[in-house]
Amino acid sequence: MGNLVAIVGRPNVGKSTLFNRLTKTRQAIVNEEAGTTRDRQYGKTEWLGREFSVVDTGGWVVNSDDIFEEEIRKQVLMAVDEADVILFVVDVMNGVTDLDEQVAVILRRAKKPVLLVANKTDNHELQYNAPEFYSLGLGDPYCISAVTGSGTGDMMDLIVSKFKKESDEILDEDIPRFAVVGRPNAGKSSIVNAFIGEDRNIVTEIAGTTRDSIYTRYNKFGFDFYLVDTAGIRKKNKVNEDLEYYSVIRSIRSIENADVCILMVDATRGIESQDLNIFSLIQKNAKGLVVVVNKWDLVKDKTVKVMKTFEDAIRNRFAPFVDFPIIFASALTKQRILKVLEEARDVYENRMTRIPTARLNEEMLPLIEAYPPPSIKGKYIKIKYITQLPNTQVPSFVYFANLPQYVKEPYRRFLENKMREKWKLTGTPINIYIRQK
Repeated sequence: MGNLVAIVGRPNVGKSTLFNRLTKTRQAIVNEEAGTTRDRQYGKTEWLGREFSVVDTGGWVVNSDDIFEEEIRKQVLMAVDEADVILFVVDVMNGVTDLDEQVAVILRRAKKPVLLVANKTDNHELQYNAPEFYSLGLGDPYCISAVTGSGTGDMMDLIVSKFKKESDEILDEDIPRFAVVGRPNAGKSSIVNAFIGEDRNIVTEIAGTTRDSIYTRYNKFGFDFYLVDTAGIRKKNKVNEDLEYYSVIRSIRSIENADVCILMVDATRGIESQDLNIFSLIQKNAKGLVVVVNKWDLVKDKTVKVMKTFEDAIRNRFAPFVDFPIIFASALTKQRILKVLEEARDVYENRMTRIPTARLNEEMLPLIEAYPPPSIKGKYIKIKYITQLPNTQVPSFVYFANLPQYVKEPYRRFLENKMREKWKLTGTPINIYIRQK
């Protein structure tokens, strides 16, 4: 595991802005409203040839009654435990507050190097306010501005000098990415926590708890991939706060960057129009699909007949694309969750399927001869040759015909269904192109 730097501090001191600055991304949501960041957010950065991870945490509020703040506090403490270096961010504009002092008390106990970062030092006059932070007992304050980037270079030098061990882990591009998507409260964070076996993401009854898309590396039981927990995607007219709007955008981004999407459906609510919207997003981006019917433990009647009815209802609503696995699981009781991972991996492998040209022609040409495309205006369409395109995101096939413009959608669908019968292409969309020969 590489070195890890945790950014902690009270709400609204600029932790997420600093995180975005260090990782050179816009991964963390930045908003005027306190308490925007909730879950731990990880990113990679590099300085002086050393790669390390940065973790952004929620604003640390000590002894609060708020359910979120209590959960955020747990997340921050976890991040502090994991970290090699802690960046304690304070606000020069506001000076030392009671909350800063309470956080400093906890950090002084941590047996880790703590760097006191005085943020929002946007001009030189403000630097004269920094000495009051000596009262926190955490050594020299380092004046920076996360917005403009001033002073961050010296801070990075200092961070790197505090590392003990050599880092070797690099974010691997070749590893599959599985995005967990669905409506708010379908159980996305719960299933990610169940997979990794720790409370990595905050779970509450309130819809819209998760705001950031969070990547987690999963390397157990012969599996190796990134799991992405996303914010729930709800209808546009229901999105009433700016924050949620960003979160939804972020979730759509995660779908675009993933290889396979695990679509969570709430068994207690059935298939709703929003599930269809998310499904069409997955389709539009040509991603692999695994449907998980979560909260199966809450369904009273669990007979095979009920499962079959549920399955048929899903496939009917998602038609014409019906070739995908459906798993009835429970994130709470961990029922069938390993099956979800197995299916997601199989779908990923199906996306990578390569069918030799000789096999394609051998299998499909006799079938096309038996069931040729319908003739149009007395013209007969003849398909002569088939091949698979190399280096495509999803399996893509070209059928060479004499009159490609006359091959209509129903016949393409027929070809697709026949190919799915002959080869294992479950869960992945396939592209069929008709070209002039």
